[in-house]
Amino acid sequence: MKKAQLLGLTGLAVYSMTLLAHGPTREKVSESIEINAPTDKVWALLGDFSHPDKWMPAVESTTSTGNEKGSTRELHLKAGGTIREELKNLDQEKRMIQYKIIDPTDPSVMPVNNYSAKLTVEATNSGTKVEWEAAFYRWFLNNNPPEGQNESAAKSAVEKIAKESLANLKTLTEGQK
Repeated sequence: MKKAQLLGLTGLAVYSMTLLAHGPTREKVSESIEINAPTDKVWALLGDFSHPDKWMPAVESTTSTGNEKGSTRELHLKAGGTIREELKNLDQEKRMIQYKIIDPTDPSVMPVNNYSAKLTVEATNSGTKVEWEAAFYRWFLNNNPPEGQNESAAKSAVEKIAKESLANLKTLTEGQK
């Protein structure tokens, strides 16, 4: 009987420690925008993995190995720093692109870990809808992250890039004839 009680207490203690040892939570961001432009025109910019610098305001230039699955690109940011990404899927028919950040950079550049994103372009009655879905962890993977490396900082950075990029994509494609 005492062994059973001891095992029960030990199990309870281990369970309690597991609850207290909470690490980061997988965060998600979803942003979308309606664009009054033909879907093909929007996809021509967004679907080119090698050149996000044409529509993402934060990107100064891009170095890329191509537009096929497994290709990589290095985004050279206007504010300084670089981000390396890998193309996971590019479906021209479905107008969908998926990529992930590889070799996480300095948290002051992008305070995320294990970042992946999926962007889709679809026709609507009034033009085109673009959706950007991202999933990621905060930069600091241990408990008690410092300011600027927590969930709030990670989510804020991703939301800012997605919103600014989608707004610029809208401006560029609606302004083209």
